[in-house]
Amino acid sequence: MRNICMNVSYDGTAYHGFQTQPSNNTIQDILERAVRSLTGETIKITSSGRTDAGVHARCQVINFLTSSPIPLVRWCLALNTLLPADIVVSGARQVDEGFHSRRHALRKTYRYTIRCGKHPDLFRRRQEFYHPTPLDTEAMKSSLLCLIGEHDFTSFCSLRSTKISNVRTIYTASLACEPMDPVLHSYAIHICVTGNGFLYNMVRIIVGTLIQIGEGKRPSTSMLDILDARERAKAGPTAMPQGLTLWEVLYNNDQFTS
Repeated sequence: MRNICMNVSYDGTAYHGFQTQPSNNTIQDILERAVRSLTGETIKITSSGRTDAGVHARCQVINFLTSSPIPLVRWCLALNTLLPADIVVSGARQVDEGFHSRRHALRKTYRYTIRCGKHPDLFRRRQEFYHPTPLDTEAMKSSLLCLIGEHDFTSFCSLRSTKISNVRTIYTASLACEPMDPVLHSYAIHICVTGNGFLYNMVRIIVGTLIQIGEGKRPSTSMLDILDARERAKAGPTAMPQGLTLWEVLYNNDQFTS
């Protein structure tokens, strides 16, 4: 048996998240059906993270065990002919038999994009949350810095989470703005957060809170108080899913054998 690892990019708009569900309309379901069509094998895919319905991935990482003799260089070409246009696999490589794409991930980066200004961008509407009124991005930047380090993120976690511990470490958190689009009179705000792991809806709740800070509904100093409270009701709403993208997942390269 070989343990094959790949990158997966997808537009999550049409899917009920990554993890398999009875609806059979998830990224995992589609990928597993494609592998079965290609090899005749029924395999189970492991992913680096379970993105929610409507959330996208620039670089989701998966792995699965297979006895197929298909050469590594042909896996992605073959699978992409069987996948819909909104899912693409790339970078197939063989990894150690014990490699697990979620457990062995060292850090993950999520990016959330807000379109702020007079008009939305028609061509990026599936990857941006549109906010027509101004946001105080300097206050939002200041608030983000409070998240860096090891904290209990209970306040930024869905009540539906089943994790034993809500302690996570955030390595970097940043906000950057694109130039104003002269036609749309709006611009994109990119919020990037890198950590050793994330709780259910954690990034979207952080963003929902940041938007309230940007609107002036909360002071920029409130982020620390929310963290200390360890109570979901103290944070802002869960931001809409379409603005969120799993951007990057990093590993120890010694785990990759080919």
